Amino acid sequence: MPTVAAAAVLGLLAFTGCKRATQSAPAAPAATKPAPAVTTIKMATTTSTENSGLLAVLLPAFKAATGIEVQVIAVGTGKAIKHGENGDVDVLLVHDPEAEEKFVAQGCGVARVAVMYNDFVIVGPPADPAGLKGGTDAASCLAKIAAARATFISRGDASGTHVKEQTLWKTAGVTPEGAWYVSAGQGMGPVLIMADEKLAYTLTDRATYIAYGEKVGLVIVCEGDRQLFNPYTVIAVDPAKQSPVKQASVQAFIDYITSPAGQAVIAGFKVKGQQLFTPCAK
Repeated sequence: MPTVAAAAVLGLLAFTGCKRATQSAPAAPAATKPAPAVTTIKMATTTSTENSGLLAVLLPAFKAATGIEVQVIAVGTGKAIKHGENGDVDVLLVHDPEAEEKFVAQGCGVARVAVMYNDFVIVGPPADPAGLKGGTDAASCLAKIAAARATFISRGDASGTHVKEQTLWKTAGVTPEGAWYVSAGQGMGPVLIMADEKLAYTLTDRATYIAYGEKVGLVIVCEGDRQLFNPYTVIAVDPAKQSPVKQASVQAFIDYITSPAGQAVIAGFKVKGQQLFTPCAK
């Protein structure tokens, strides 16, 4: 399977809804800072970081280094950001640039810090009824799926993947509707399984697809389009919603995953020898 190519510069991002409107520059990684008092923080993140298995490796490494436990809510990015707006969590690890930018601009969070990236791919049944194999233009591939009325499973959950899919349909000049277009309202793992069962196409992040390789028979039919670049950032939720100890613990988490030690954990996370995420913290 092709490896994820090094991609373009991360775009600026965000979401709406908060009254405070303060914004600060990203904090520089500092793995050597003293750890704050032991505490637990809550993180809302996309399902891809959970389904891929990355968090099962990254969070224990962070706890071993700091004593801080991270409780995870894995949902679509849209729901993760809503948790941040409501103050239900302390930090976000998400992948929807535009929504993230709005979130920070409205004072709901303090800056976006680049962590890693991978890419999206379009996958489908081996028979490939829409004739997409080898495709490198995602919007054109979606247009062919619509023209063939081949079954397509959408996340349908306001996740970063769902937002990317909607953008691609718009670029293709297609309004997806009809019996062939199925909105699942599910995370990436369940959608891949559903697409496999229905011999359907779907848009997925590469990491989750690789992690589910033995569970589904889907094949990559479109990849390599610059529009499929998929950056992940970490954002501290509005400090006004947190105690000083929580603020220190959140910063310790951000410092760790953007430090050489945390980035090495991300780079070293592989499934069947394939690297799922490329670290990119500066």
